Amino acid sequence: MKINFKHILFGSALLLAGQSCTDLTETTYDVIPTDQFGSTAAQQAALLGPLYSSLGDYFGRYAELNTVTDEQVIPTRGGDWKDGDAWKRLKEHNWTTTGDDDKFNGMWTWCYNSITSINQQLGNITEPATLAELRVLRAYYHYILLDHFRNIIIAEKVGGDAQTQKTGAETAAWIEKEIKESYPNLSATAGGAYYGRVNKYVANMILAKLYLNSEVYTGTPRWADAKVQCDTVIASGKYVLSADFFSNFSTQNQSSKENIFAVPFDASKRGGFNMNMRTLHYLSQLTYNTPQAPWNGYCTATEFYNSFAEADGRKKMWIVGQQYSSDGKALTDDGKPFIFTPEIPAFEMPAGPVARLAGARSQKYEIQRNGASNDQDNDFVLFRLGETYLIRAEANLRLGNTAAAIADVNIVRARASAPPVTKLTLDDMLAERGWEMAWEYVRRQDLIRFGQFNKAWQFKPASPAFRNIFPIPATQLSLNPNLKQNPGY
Repeated sequence: MKINFKHILFGSALLLAGQSCTDLTETTYDVIPTDQFGSTAAQQAALLGPLYSSLGDYFGRYAELNTVTDEQVIPTRGGDWKDGDAWKRLKEHNWTTTGDDDKFNGMWTWCYNSITSINQQLGNITEPATLAELRVLRAYYHYILLDHFRNIIIAEKVGGDAQTQKTGAETAAWIEKEIKESYPNLSATAGGAYYGRVNKYVANMILAKLYLNSEVYTGTPRWADAKVQCDTVIASGKYVLSADFFSNFSTQNQSSKENIFAVPFDASKRGGFNMNMRTLHYLSQLTYNTPQAPWNGYCTATEFYNSFAEADGRKKMWIVGQQYSSDGKALTDDGKPFIFTPEIPAFEMPAGPVARLAGARSQKYEIQRNGASNDQDNDFVLFRLGETYLIRAEANLRLGNTAAAIADVNIVRARASAPPVTKLTLDDMLAERGWEMAWEYVRRQDLIRFGQFNKAWQFKPASPAFRNIFPIPATQLSLNPNLKQNPGY
């Protein structure tokens, strides 16, 4: 369904299909020397496709680890989602370096496998724009690792001696260098052939996020630098706020003029986006006509749900109240009305309708009806203009430019039909980011930056500061003697 991007996602398959035949006699006229491959658009599409396709795992990796925040819960419903108390440990910030290593190692290996794939192809690329694009994509994976694990390895080449571990400041400086050196050769094209690919504005957004969190990563704040990057994106005019907030997350959101960088998904050709299955009740199959019953897991924390004002149009992202079948009949669960309630009475609940119906569910990403697959066609959004305004607002607020910050916040609120604000504190700013960016997987980073990640909330006691970063996976420590565990673990 993502027509503009399919030439990249599936370029490799098309290239091979175009060369297939039934005569297996070896010839020499169609052989391309390795050092020359990548010189044509079709060859570069074949190289780029798998590298971008790897971004499709972003959703799943982040979905699991987003449960450590105050916006999302995966409670234990009878025996469902018990999973050895893994979700409870994440919620309580009581994860272990052994029992939960699979989740941390999953994030770590996804990033480094993606980086390795890029490194393997960089030597085949000579075209400056493509080379710049891949360097920034590689820097982006390092940024993800920096944010989650802080003390990581910078992987600039394949093979060689085991690399040494770098500090957050060292890695942040390397990411900045890579992006700035690549920036002049990046395309300024937005959408079209560059939909879902790195262009100048994606690079601006990575830098904006790097600078926004610089004090956390390096000890030195860089609010003014974050503002400059946002100014560039906004002033370009290449992106505009969608009049309908929810259109950015529809099943056809590739047409959004607000989304700066998104991961293209297609239920049949590039699956993996299954937010609907993670959040909906088993019987929601009767509402949306999904091929299988959803898993009834992820829901929204009660306090977070209650923080949304009724006048805020963004509150419609949550599903609460009586549920109906696709033909309009009121549904029941074990004889009780099928009513989603915002309240979650306990993290571990005995089996029954109360447990199964507890927690508001998410429909921020449009739920696909009558699909043939458990996966959906929505593209997962990594960067969009709505957040760009909020990053600039926060930077201005921290720099003392409160009036400018209020103006940007009100631009975003107006789109949501929320009343304008006349004052703005850091607490207000964090709350606004929560309402705008819920379940877009930025909440952990936000809470850490605002000094709120370690406080107590529903189902979580206060936690020590070392939990702000995850442990280096035990699996990786055993493989690389140069790696040292993060403090506190």
